[in-house]
Amino acid sequence: MTTRLPLASRREVRQWARRTAAEHRREFSVMLGLFFLATLIGLAGPQLLGLLVDGVVGHGTTLRVDLLAVAFVVVLVLQSWAKKAARLRGRVFGERVLAENRERFVKNALDLPLGTVEAAGTGDLLSRATSDVSRLDHAVRFAAPEILIATVTVLLTTIAMIVTSPLLALALLVAVPLLVSVNVWYQRRIPKAFAWMLDRWGDLQSVTHETVEGARTAEALSLTERRLRTGHHALDQAVLGERRMRSYQLRWLPSLEISYVLPIAALLLLGLLAYQQGWAGLGTITTMLAYAQAMTTPLNEALFWLEDLQVAMAAARRILGVRPSETTEKVTDVPRGRDIEVRDVRFGYTADREVLHGIDLSVPRGERLAIVGPSGAGKSTLGRLLAGISAPTAGSIQVGGTEVSTLADDVLRGEVLLLTQEHHTFSGTLRENLALPARREGGDWTDEELNAALASAGAAEWAAGLPDGLDTKLGSGAYAVPAGLAQQLALARVVLADPHTLVLDEATSLLDTGSARELERSLNAVLEGRTVIAIAHRLHTAAAADRVAVVEGGRITELGPHEDLIAAGGPYSRLVAAAS
Repeated sequence: MTTRLPLASRREVRQWARRTAAEHRREFSVMLGLFFLATLIGLAGPQLLGLLVDGVVGHGTTLRVDLLAVAFVVVLVLQSWAKKAARLRGRVFGERVLAENRERFVKNALDLPLGTVEAAGTGDLLSRATSDVSRLDHAVRFAAPEILIATVTVLLTTIAMIVTSPLLALALLVAVPLLVSVNVWYQRRIPKAFAWMLDRWGDLQSVTHETVEGARTAEALSLTERRLRTGHHALDQAVLGERRMRSYQLRWLPSLEISYVLPIAALLLLGLLAYQQGWAGLGTITTMLAYAQAMTTPLNEALFWLEDLQVAMAAARRILGVRPSETTEKVTDVPRGRDIEVRDVRFGYTADREVLHGIDLSVPRGERLAIVGPSGAGKSTLGRLLAGISAPTAGSIQVGGTEVSTLADDVLRGEVLLLTQEHHTFSGTLRENLALPARREGGDWTDEELNAALASAGAAEWAAGLPDGLDTKLGSGAYAVPAGLAQQLALARVVLADPHTLVLDEATSLLDTGSARELERSLNAVLEGRTVIAIAHRLHTAAAADRVAVVEGGRITELGPHEDLIAAGGPYSRLVAAAS
């Protein structure tokens, strides 16, 4: 069952913005100062233009008119330089902020409980780490500085208009009713529309990722057409989100265009009246019209970038929502015993759909237990509960008398380790890929220890044939590792981690039958004395186990040695017969 990762509240996003500004107070102050400087320089332009008009109308000297014209050009050049410097500082500030938050996001994502990631699916996390981070990056580097410039410009221009002519400045009031009403209407609707749209794009990315990852499985089960339909539906929903958002903007943007044209029209009428009555000269009217016209450019820029800022707000909620949940204090003491006791365990991914129904199971230290059953019976879910990745909704799972779900992660992984069929080869050397588990004695793993782990996993011959041995680079853009060998590398890491209990969830499913049997034989010596719980896909694994547990419909319906279950002629016997 897939669930969504949480969203941060708008209040948390605002707190993040304030905290970021406070942490970078110096850079933020310099950037803001340059924005104010650019705006103040720009305010001198209309004043010079008004003086120029008065000089021409009043038959001023040629020298005075020429000096005013040169001063006007100088102001334009200085304003252009100040704006360029302000934008540059803003983008540098944005890059620094985004670098820090990318690192914080990765740290928070790595600290998420594995059960949370599994429930949410990799697609949701992937879309937040890529497209959402890119949207926030773009907004911080471009949209935020441009909107800040526009806001400062409009604010200071309004003050300059009031100082120049309070009477003519009254024309600005014409736009207030329309501006307020249309923005209140828009701001009440657009945040939800953006959030819904981003969720739909996240769903599309998740569906696409899952379809690509499971392409072979979908083809083998004749599910290709179903996956295509699912993808088309996800795309339609994403497009619907875009259309819904645009429908709001098509009503909002024209109203804003009208709102900043109205003051110019009102100013012309009021200016005509003021000139006829002798309340204002042509120079003052020209200055006021230049100020009013100058407002249209920053307002247009603000309108252009406001959509990006709204998208960034929704993206920030998704990014900041990825954080480890507050948990109760974990047990850091190593359990004294190693027996596993499962008592009346129930589990459901949702409150109304229970997957496991009252599981009882005892696994003594050193036993080899195979868990078999039809697809969807709850085998993998039971394996995750045994490994402490998820906690049961009812009942108890204990190792050595301690509840598994209460153990601290570093202690738990030394006790019980889950190995699934999904493995990842990290970009780096073979040595780095193997050395992920911490060495109990401290220090670095030796070449002898790493090679011995490879040999135990049946990958020694392959590793010996690599061009640079343990220092060969693997992963994306380097030496490609086939799926089967990726599983063997994962098994080699298990050997190095050295847990006393190992849960294998079809961990050899990507190997052919011969290779899987050879690998399992090589692991027998390594796993001697350890508890091994194997969720078996191939029934020959179950035949070699001490006991077999048959899971059907979320219940254990049979439990016992392979020979006894075959002789009983029950569910296990029928599974073996069907596989023969």
